[in-house]
Amino acid sequence: MVIKSIEVRACRNTREAMSDSEMRAGGKSNFDFLVISMNTDAGIAGHSFGFAGRGAEMAGTIAATALKPFFEGKDPLFREKLWQEFRTHDRWWNHVPIYSYGPFDICLWDIAGKAASLPLFKLLGAYRERVPVYASSFVLASPEHYAKQALEVKARGWHAYKLHPPGKVEFDLEAYHACRDAVGPDFKLMADPVAAYSYEEALRVGRALERLNFYWLEEPLSDVNFHGLRKLTAKLDIPICGTEVLAGSHYSTAECISGGVVDIVRTDVSWKGGVTPVMKTAHLAESFGVRCELHTTIYHALEIVNLHCCAAISNCEFLELLYPTSYMDFGMKRAIDIDAQGYAHPPQAPGIGVDWDWDFIDNCTIKIL
Repeated sequence: MVIKSIEVRACRNTREAMSDSEMRAGGKSNFDFLVISMNTDAGIAGHSFGFAGRGAEMAGTIAATALKPFFEGKDPLFREKLWQEFRTHDRWWNHVPIYSYGPFDICLWDIAGKAASLPLFKLLGAYRERVPVYASSFVLASPEHYAKQALEVKARGWHAYKLHPPGKVEFDLEAYHACRDAVGPDFKLMADPVAAYSYEEALRVGRALERLNFYWLEEPLSDVNFHGLRKLTAKLDIPICGTEVLAGSHYSTAECISGGVVDIVRTDVSWKGGVTPVMKTAHLAESFGVRCELHTTIYHALEIVNLHCCAAISNCEFLELLYPTSYMDFGMKRAIDIDAQGYAHPPQAPGIGVDWDWDFIDNCTIKIL
């Protein structure tokens, strides 16, 4: 089988946009996206969303010029060979962003699943058929808004709630307290200030979160602040979660595990390069007895792929979804299947199993490359 053509669509989302205040740095996002379609001479096509941040045309140009030529004419079933060869290809003056390779790798796995007539999670080696879901907030206006949202998530039957606070210690502590008071002592809460704190602030906040029985503290310092994170991990009992945006895939994660930089590691199919490195990272972490929690991929068409991986990994507890989910729920005819008990079920159709809404995608397409 040979990849005979690849289409890169740069898409501007026409759906609901977030407000300026919901991002700590300001500036709302319409969640522009890419759609990569990989066609083979066997008549099997693979499709994937791709991250585009706030610039679909830029992301699309990178995908079309640096990645599309690399894959054309190759055998799509040689996923590992392609992943390894691209490391060298990229090093010689491509230097693509961390989100660029992922959708192409996903297309390869979509093709493989369809060729094998298996859903992705079973092709990977199924561990379970449902995954607990937790909600992950945007930046909200007040501690009371976080508490209200946490209660809403609990009422839906979901399994945990994670705050993305504005990164101002006094405000954040009020929000953490308000959420614990609202949901009671046993509902799982997590904190993710997105690298907002100094070491001293993170230590203070971490000790407060321990008293509040929070489940983990995520990215309190920059992922590359190994010294500070190592000290923090050693001093605090609450697990420190990190490596989300750390470049280098499982190689850099291995150093973070062996060096005691964090307690829980992160990966995802978008920012870490697709399904192939996600599984490498999860198995690496498993060999050390470390949890590997999958980071949200933003768009639900990519969260489906994350979900397949979660269902094939024994050391991942949750599927993370940004909340409210309406911002990211587009491009598919069927929403993620979440039952009344707060478990997400991966599609059973061959490949990644996304039922694409091509009419919506066509309407959003601003350029085909």
